[in-house]
Amino acid sequence: MERIKQALDKARQERASHPATPAVEMARPTSPQEVQYTRTRTVKVPRNVLRENRIVTGIGEGPFSDAYKILRTQVLQRLRENDWNVLAITSPGAAEGKTLTAINLAASLAMEVDYTVLLVDANLRHPSIHEQLHLPPGKGLSEYLLDDEPVENLLIHPEGFDHLTILPGGRPLMNSSEMLNSPKMSRLVEEMKQRYPSRIVIFDLPPVLDAADALAFSPYVDAALLVVEEGKTGRQDLERAVELLGSTNVLGTVLNKSQPAN
Repeated sequence: MERIKQALDKARQERASHPATPAVEMARPTSPQEVQYTRTRTVKVPRNVLRENRIVTGIGEGPFSDAYKILRTQVLQRLRENDWNVLAITSPGAAEGKTLTAINLAASLAMEVDYTVLLVDANLRHPSIHEQLHLPPGKGLSEYLLDDEPVENLLIHPEGFDHLTILPGGRPLMNSSEMLNSPKMSRLVEEMKQRYPSRIVIFDLPPVLDAADALAFSPYVDAALLVVEEGKTGRQDLERAVELLGSTNVLGTVLNKSQPAN
């Protein structure tokens, strides 16, 4: 844990001497209208699925749910301070818990009465949000980008998660970095940012060091969170990941699989 903090501090100091271009100023979010899901499909997610997949923000109170509430508060403070509403979740390497963090954070943010949340599976090589929530397989972001499928036909509302909507990844794509960097994707992100000022958009991205996807997509988001795994994520990998994300604002790290101190 201490090594990770030292690495992040060092990377922040390096980025401070070469600051990124400020995000476009946006209107401060206001209270959303009552959400009514008319065209969006509503899918029931069994509680045992949430428990098995550690979606703790959907199964009541507890220490893990409280931890995500603390993360939610910290993230909201940074978003409000800068009038941001588009956040990326990624990690240096694979299997470090970024998708689990993205789902739990999105669900926790959706509990805030002043916001709605759109969670987008942008890990187009290996989309998995639908698997974590046991959503029916089907079309998603890939079909929007390649087949002109309207986004409103692809959205899913998981029952029991008020104010949360999910855009699945759809079919896996090998040319995912090119599609995430395409003009069509850029226009979609801009529309998501501007249409509803009280909506927070979270993109679950592939690991930074495994593919070019996160690097290609990072200029489109306002900020990013890095998920690291205790005992696995190395200092050099973390520093390299922060360096590659230099075009956006790295809010900090989320330590996953942390063991309590003795």
